Amino acid sequence: MHDGHDTPHDTPSEGQEPRKPRKGIYVLPNLFTLAALFGGFYAIVMAMNGRFEQAAIGVFCAMVLDSLDGRVARMTNTQSAFGEQMDSLSDMVSFGAAPALIAYVWALKGTGRWGWIAAFVYCACAALRLARFNVNTAVVDRRFFQGLPSPAAAALVTGFIWLMTEGGIPGDDVRWVMFALTLYAGLTMVTNVPFYSFKDISIKRSVPFAVIVLLALGIAVINIDPPTVIFGLFVIYGLSGYALYVWRRTKGMPTSVISTSTDEPDERGLHK
Repeated sequence: MHDGHDTPHDTPSEGQEPRKPRKGIYVLPNLFTLAALFGGFYAIVMAMNGRFEQAAIGVFCAMVLDSLDGRVARMTNTQSAFGEQMDSLSDMVSFGAAPALIAYVWALKGTGRWGWIAAFVYCACAALRLARFNVNTAVVDRRFFQGLPSPAAAALVTGFIWLMTEGGIPGDDVRWVMFALTLYAGLTMVTNVPFYSFKDISIKRSVPFAVIVLLALGIAVINIDPPTVIFGLFVIYGLSGYALYVWRRTKGMPTSVISTSTDEPDERGLHK
């Protein structure tokens, strides 16, 4: 029982600093991050076993889970530096290494040394893009991504594989198309081209009834032919940044395609 007097566990002894409370790890957002990581790992295993459709689906599942972990953390006020680092490492596996390896095993190995070079360029660009995003968050307008986001790049690569596999077209028949698409997705990740981020859309905000109807129609259209519709949507998104860049150039707004530094102190107004 407590007798009203302080014990050695209640207050530090003279000359000692007070003990800092131990920091734990928030379970819920990191659970989504681990699930996204599993999606990328599952995709690699499926590709090694020649099950490329399942590999592509694994990457897309990782995309959905990756989009949820940050929102869950903000909604439950459980953001942490640990969670941010965990998310970046998960993204590197699911949207960097996994698409590169899947593309190589499916088609790029048929192009010889050019195949693994393209796969490595994609993987390296994903790492550079994620590192730049981590140090550049205070500079870039949150409405736009700086370069193609890594999940969208992964969707371009694996979405094409999913579409071709669904149509019964072997990777060797379209290996050079895969080569070009892999390089395009990889290099676009490290450009300065603005891509809309959808971060200014709040799920807590009330919307007109028509928006819900349109969402239901969108889900129905995707279910008609998921590989074709999903890949088509990401092709449009993958080109939208360059269209926005050209539009800004015609309007005389400050624009830049190639980044010259990670902090970009001279490019603060480019994405506003």
